Amino acid sequence: MDFKEYPDADLMMIDLANQLAGDLENALLTHDRVSFAVPGGTTPGPVFDTLSAVDLDWDRIDVLLTDERWVPETSDRSNTRLLRERLLVDKAEAATLIPLYADAPTPEDKLPSLAAALDPMLPISVMLLGMGADMHTASIFPEADQLDAALNGADNLVAMRAPGAPEPRITLSAKVLKGAMCRHIVIIGDEKRAALDKARHLKPHEAPVAAVLSGSTVHWARN
Repeated sequence: MDFKEYPDADLMMIDLANQLAGDLENALLTHDRVSFAVPGGTTPGPVFDTLSAVDLDWDRIDVLLTDERWVPETSDRSNTRLLRERLLVDKAEAATLIPLYADAPTPEDKLPSLAAALDPMLPISVMLLGMGADMHTASIFPEADQLDAALNGADNLVAMRAPGAPEPRITLSAKVLKGAMCRHIVIIGDEKRAALDKARHLKPHEAPVAAVLSGSTVHWARN
C-alpha cells in the first residue's frame, strides 16, 4: 500500500483527478478501449468535477460504478445519478456508461444480464474506491448477507444486503476489485484514517477494505 497525505481535501481532489487522468491516458496508449470504475457517495464528487473537463479520448472509455444502491436514477440515493450529473458531463460526456442498475424489484432479477455486460470490461483499467468508517469498500460491508461470496467467490458481481443499508446493493466482488490494473482509494477525516490503520491489521471479513489495500494508493486529507 502506498499512502499519500495532503494538507487539505481540496488539493487532494485536484491532485487525485490529475493522477486518474494520467492513469487513463497511459492505459489508452496500449488499449483500444479502457474501463474506469468509480464509487458513488459524496466524497468523489469534486474529483469528478475536475476530471470531467480533462481532455481525454473519452469516447474510448467505459465508465462503471464499483457499486450501486438498488434504486432508480430519479432517487437522490442513486450513484448512477451522481455520475450523470458530475462525471459524465463536459468532455467526459463522450464516455460510455456501463450500468449496474436495471428496472426490476431486486438486484437478483437482473444480476445475470448486468454481469454479462461487465465481463468484457475486465480487468478494470483504472479504479477509484472509497472506504466507510466501518471499513467497507464498494458495497462489501462487514456482516453483509453475501460477505463471503463477495470476498471469496468466483462471481464478478454480487447482490448484497447489509445491516444499516436501507436498500439492497449490487457490488463488484473483491475478485474484480483486486484485479484492477491501477487502483486508488480516497478517504477524508480522522475517523476514516483511524479505520484505515485498524483495517491494516484485520482480516477482510472483519474489514473488507483490507482485501484491496495491497497494491493500492491511498489518498488522505484531514478535512
